[in-house]
Amino acid sequence: MHRYFGVMSGTSLDGLDIALIEQGNSTRLVATHYIPMPNQLRADILALCASGPDELARAALAEQQWAQLAAQGIGAILHEQNLNPEDVRAIGSHGQTVRHEPARGFTVQISNAPLLAELTGICVVSDFRRRDVAAGGQGAPLVPAFHEAVFNAAGGLRAVLNIGGFSNLTLLAPDAEVRGFDCGPGNVLLDAWIGRHQNASYDQDGNWAATGQVQAQLLDAFLQDSFFATQGPKSTGRELFNIEWLDQHLSRLPSFRPEDVQATLLELTAQTIAKALLSAQAKTEQLLVCGGGARNITLMNRLAALLPDCSVCATDTHGVPADWVEAMAFAWLAHCCLEGIPANRPSVTGAKGLRILGAIHPA
Repeated sequence: MHRYFGVMSGTSLDGLDIALIEQGNSTRLVATHYIPMPNQLRADILALCASGPDELARAALAEQQWAQLAAQGIGAILHEQNLNPEDVRAIGSHGQTVRHEPARGFTVQISNAPLLAELTGICVVSDFRRRDVAAGGQGAPLVPAFHEAVFNAAGGLRAVLNIGGFSNLTLLAPDAEVRGFDCGPGNVLLDAWIGRHQNASYDQDGNWAATGQVQAQLLDAFLQDSFFATQGPKSTGRELFNIEWLDQHLSRLPSFRPEDVQATLLELTAQTIAKALLSAQAKTEQLLVCGGGARNITLMNRLAALLPDCSVCATDTHGVPADWVEAMAFAWLAHCCLEGIPANRPSVTGAKGLRILGAIHPA
């Protein structure tokens, strides 16, 4: 058994998730640590998601701070577990995505892996997405290979749904190649809208959305976006679905109560997930949900209603806490890189073939 750290910060930019796993023939979660994203760093990273002045210097400064935060969290787990840096084989660092445009041949994650290796004294494996993009793939989602390893369906049709800033599906069927793709917005628009109107970082349990009424005209306008008409492999990000996208739709229609917009955004997330699943794997028996969206009671209830023939539950029911699946996945990806195991799935990303993912920065 080898120990690996996984470090993940997603498009919600709420903070850094850090997981310590033991990896042998199976994956075991040992410890976790969460660090909230400082407000200024969050603002700096959000600004990097669009063109602006002096981007290179601003990105370099932001990723220094990101690496320092990650090192703090890793140090906290080492202390808690009474471990030394040499007791851990590697850190799998996803970094923070600031641009994702595979159609133009690039994806950008900032993380400063060399600095993280210096600060922790542990080998760092990073930059997992670009090799898949170089091979003609989307570079995302990368977690389906991990989902396949941990949640593989032995006797029925199963899907794993990650709802972070964006939502993505992994489709698992016995004796079949794993498939997966991004569905569209997860929490990204919900978080942005409640941030604007209630100065909150997210909608706890979907409570605010539950007070509103879904507006059919607005929902129909959302669903006309061409992204929803395309089949996988496909991925998306803030380049497409952002507050400006929402404002453009709202500017063309009569005004709505803020809580009704929130309810409609939640319905958009639920419907695009359900439609994607029914289209790609119609007789799915079980949908396992991870990511922050798994804690949104209103959203989970809506998914269950839209998928009456499918059991909808959090991954916790299968022994893997929903909040830590993605961080565990990047720890596992570090293991695959060091073992020379291809970790992309061409059936998911559209790459020309299997590839070993990651760049290695020795301690």
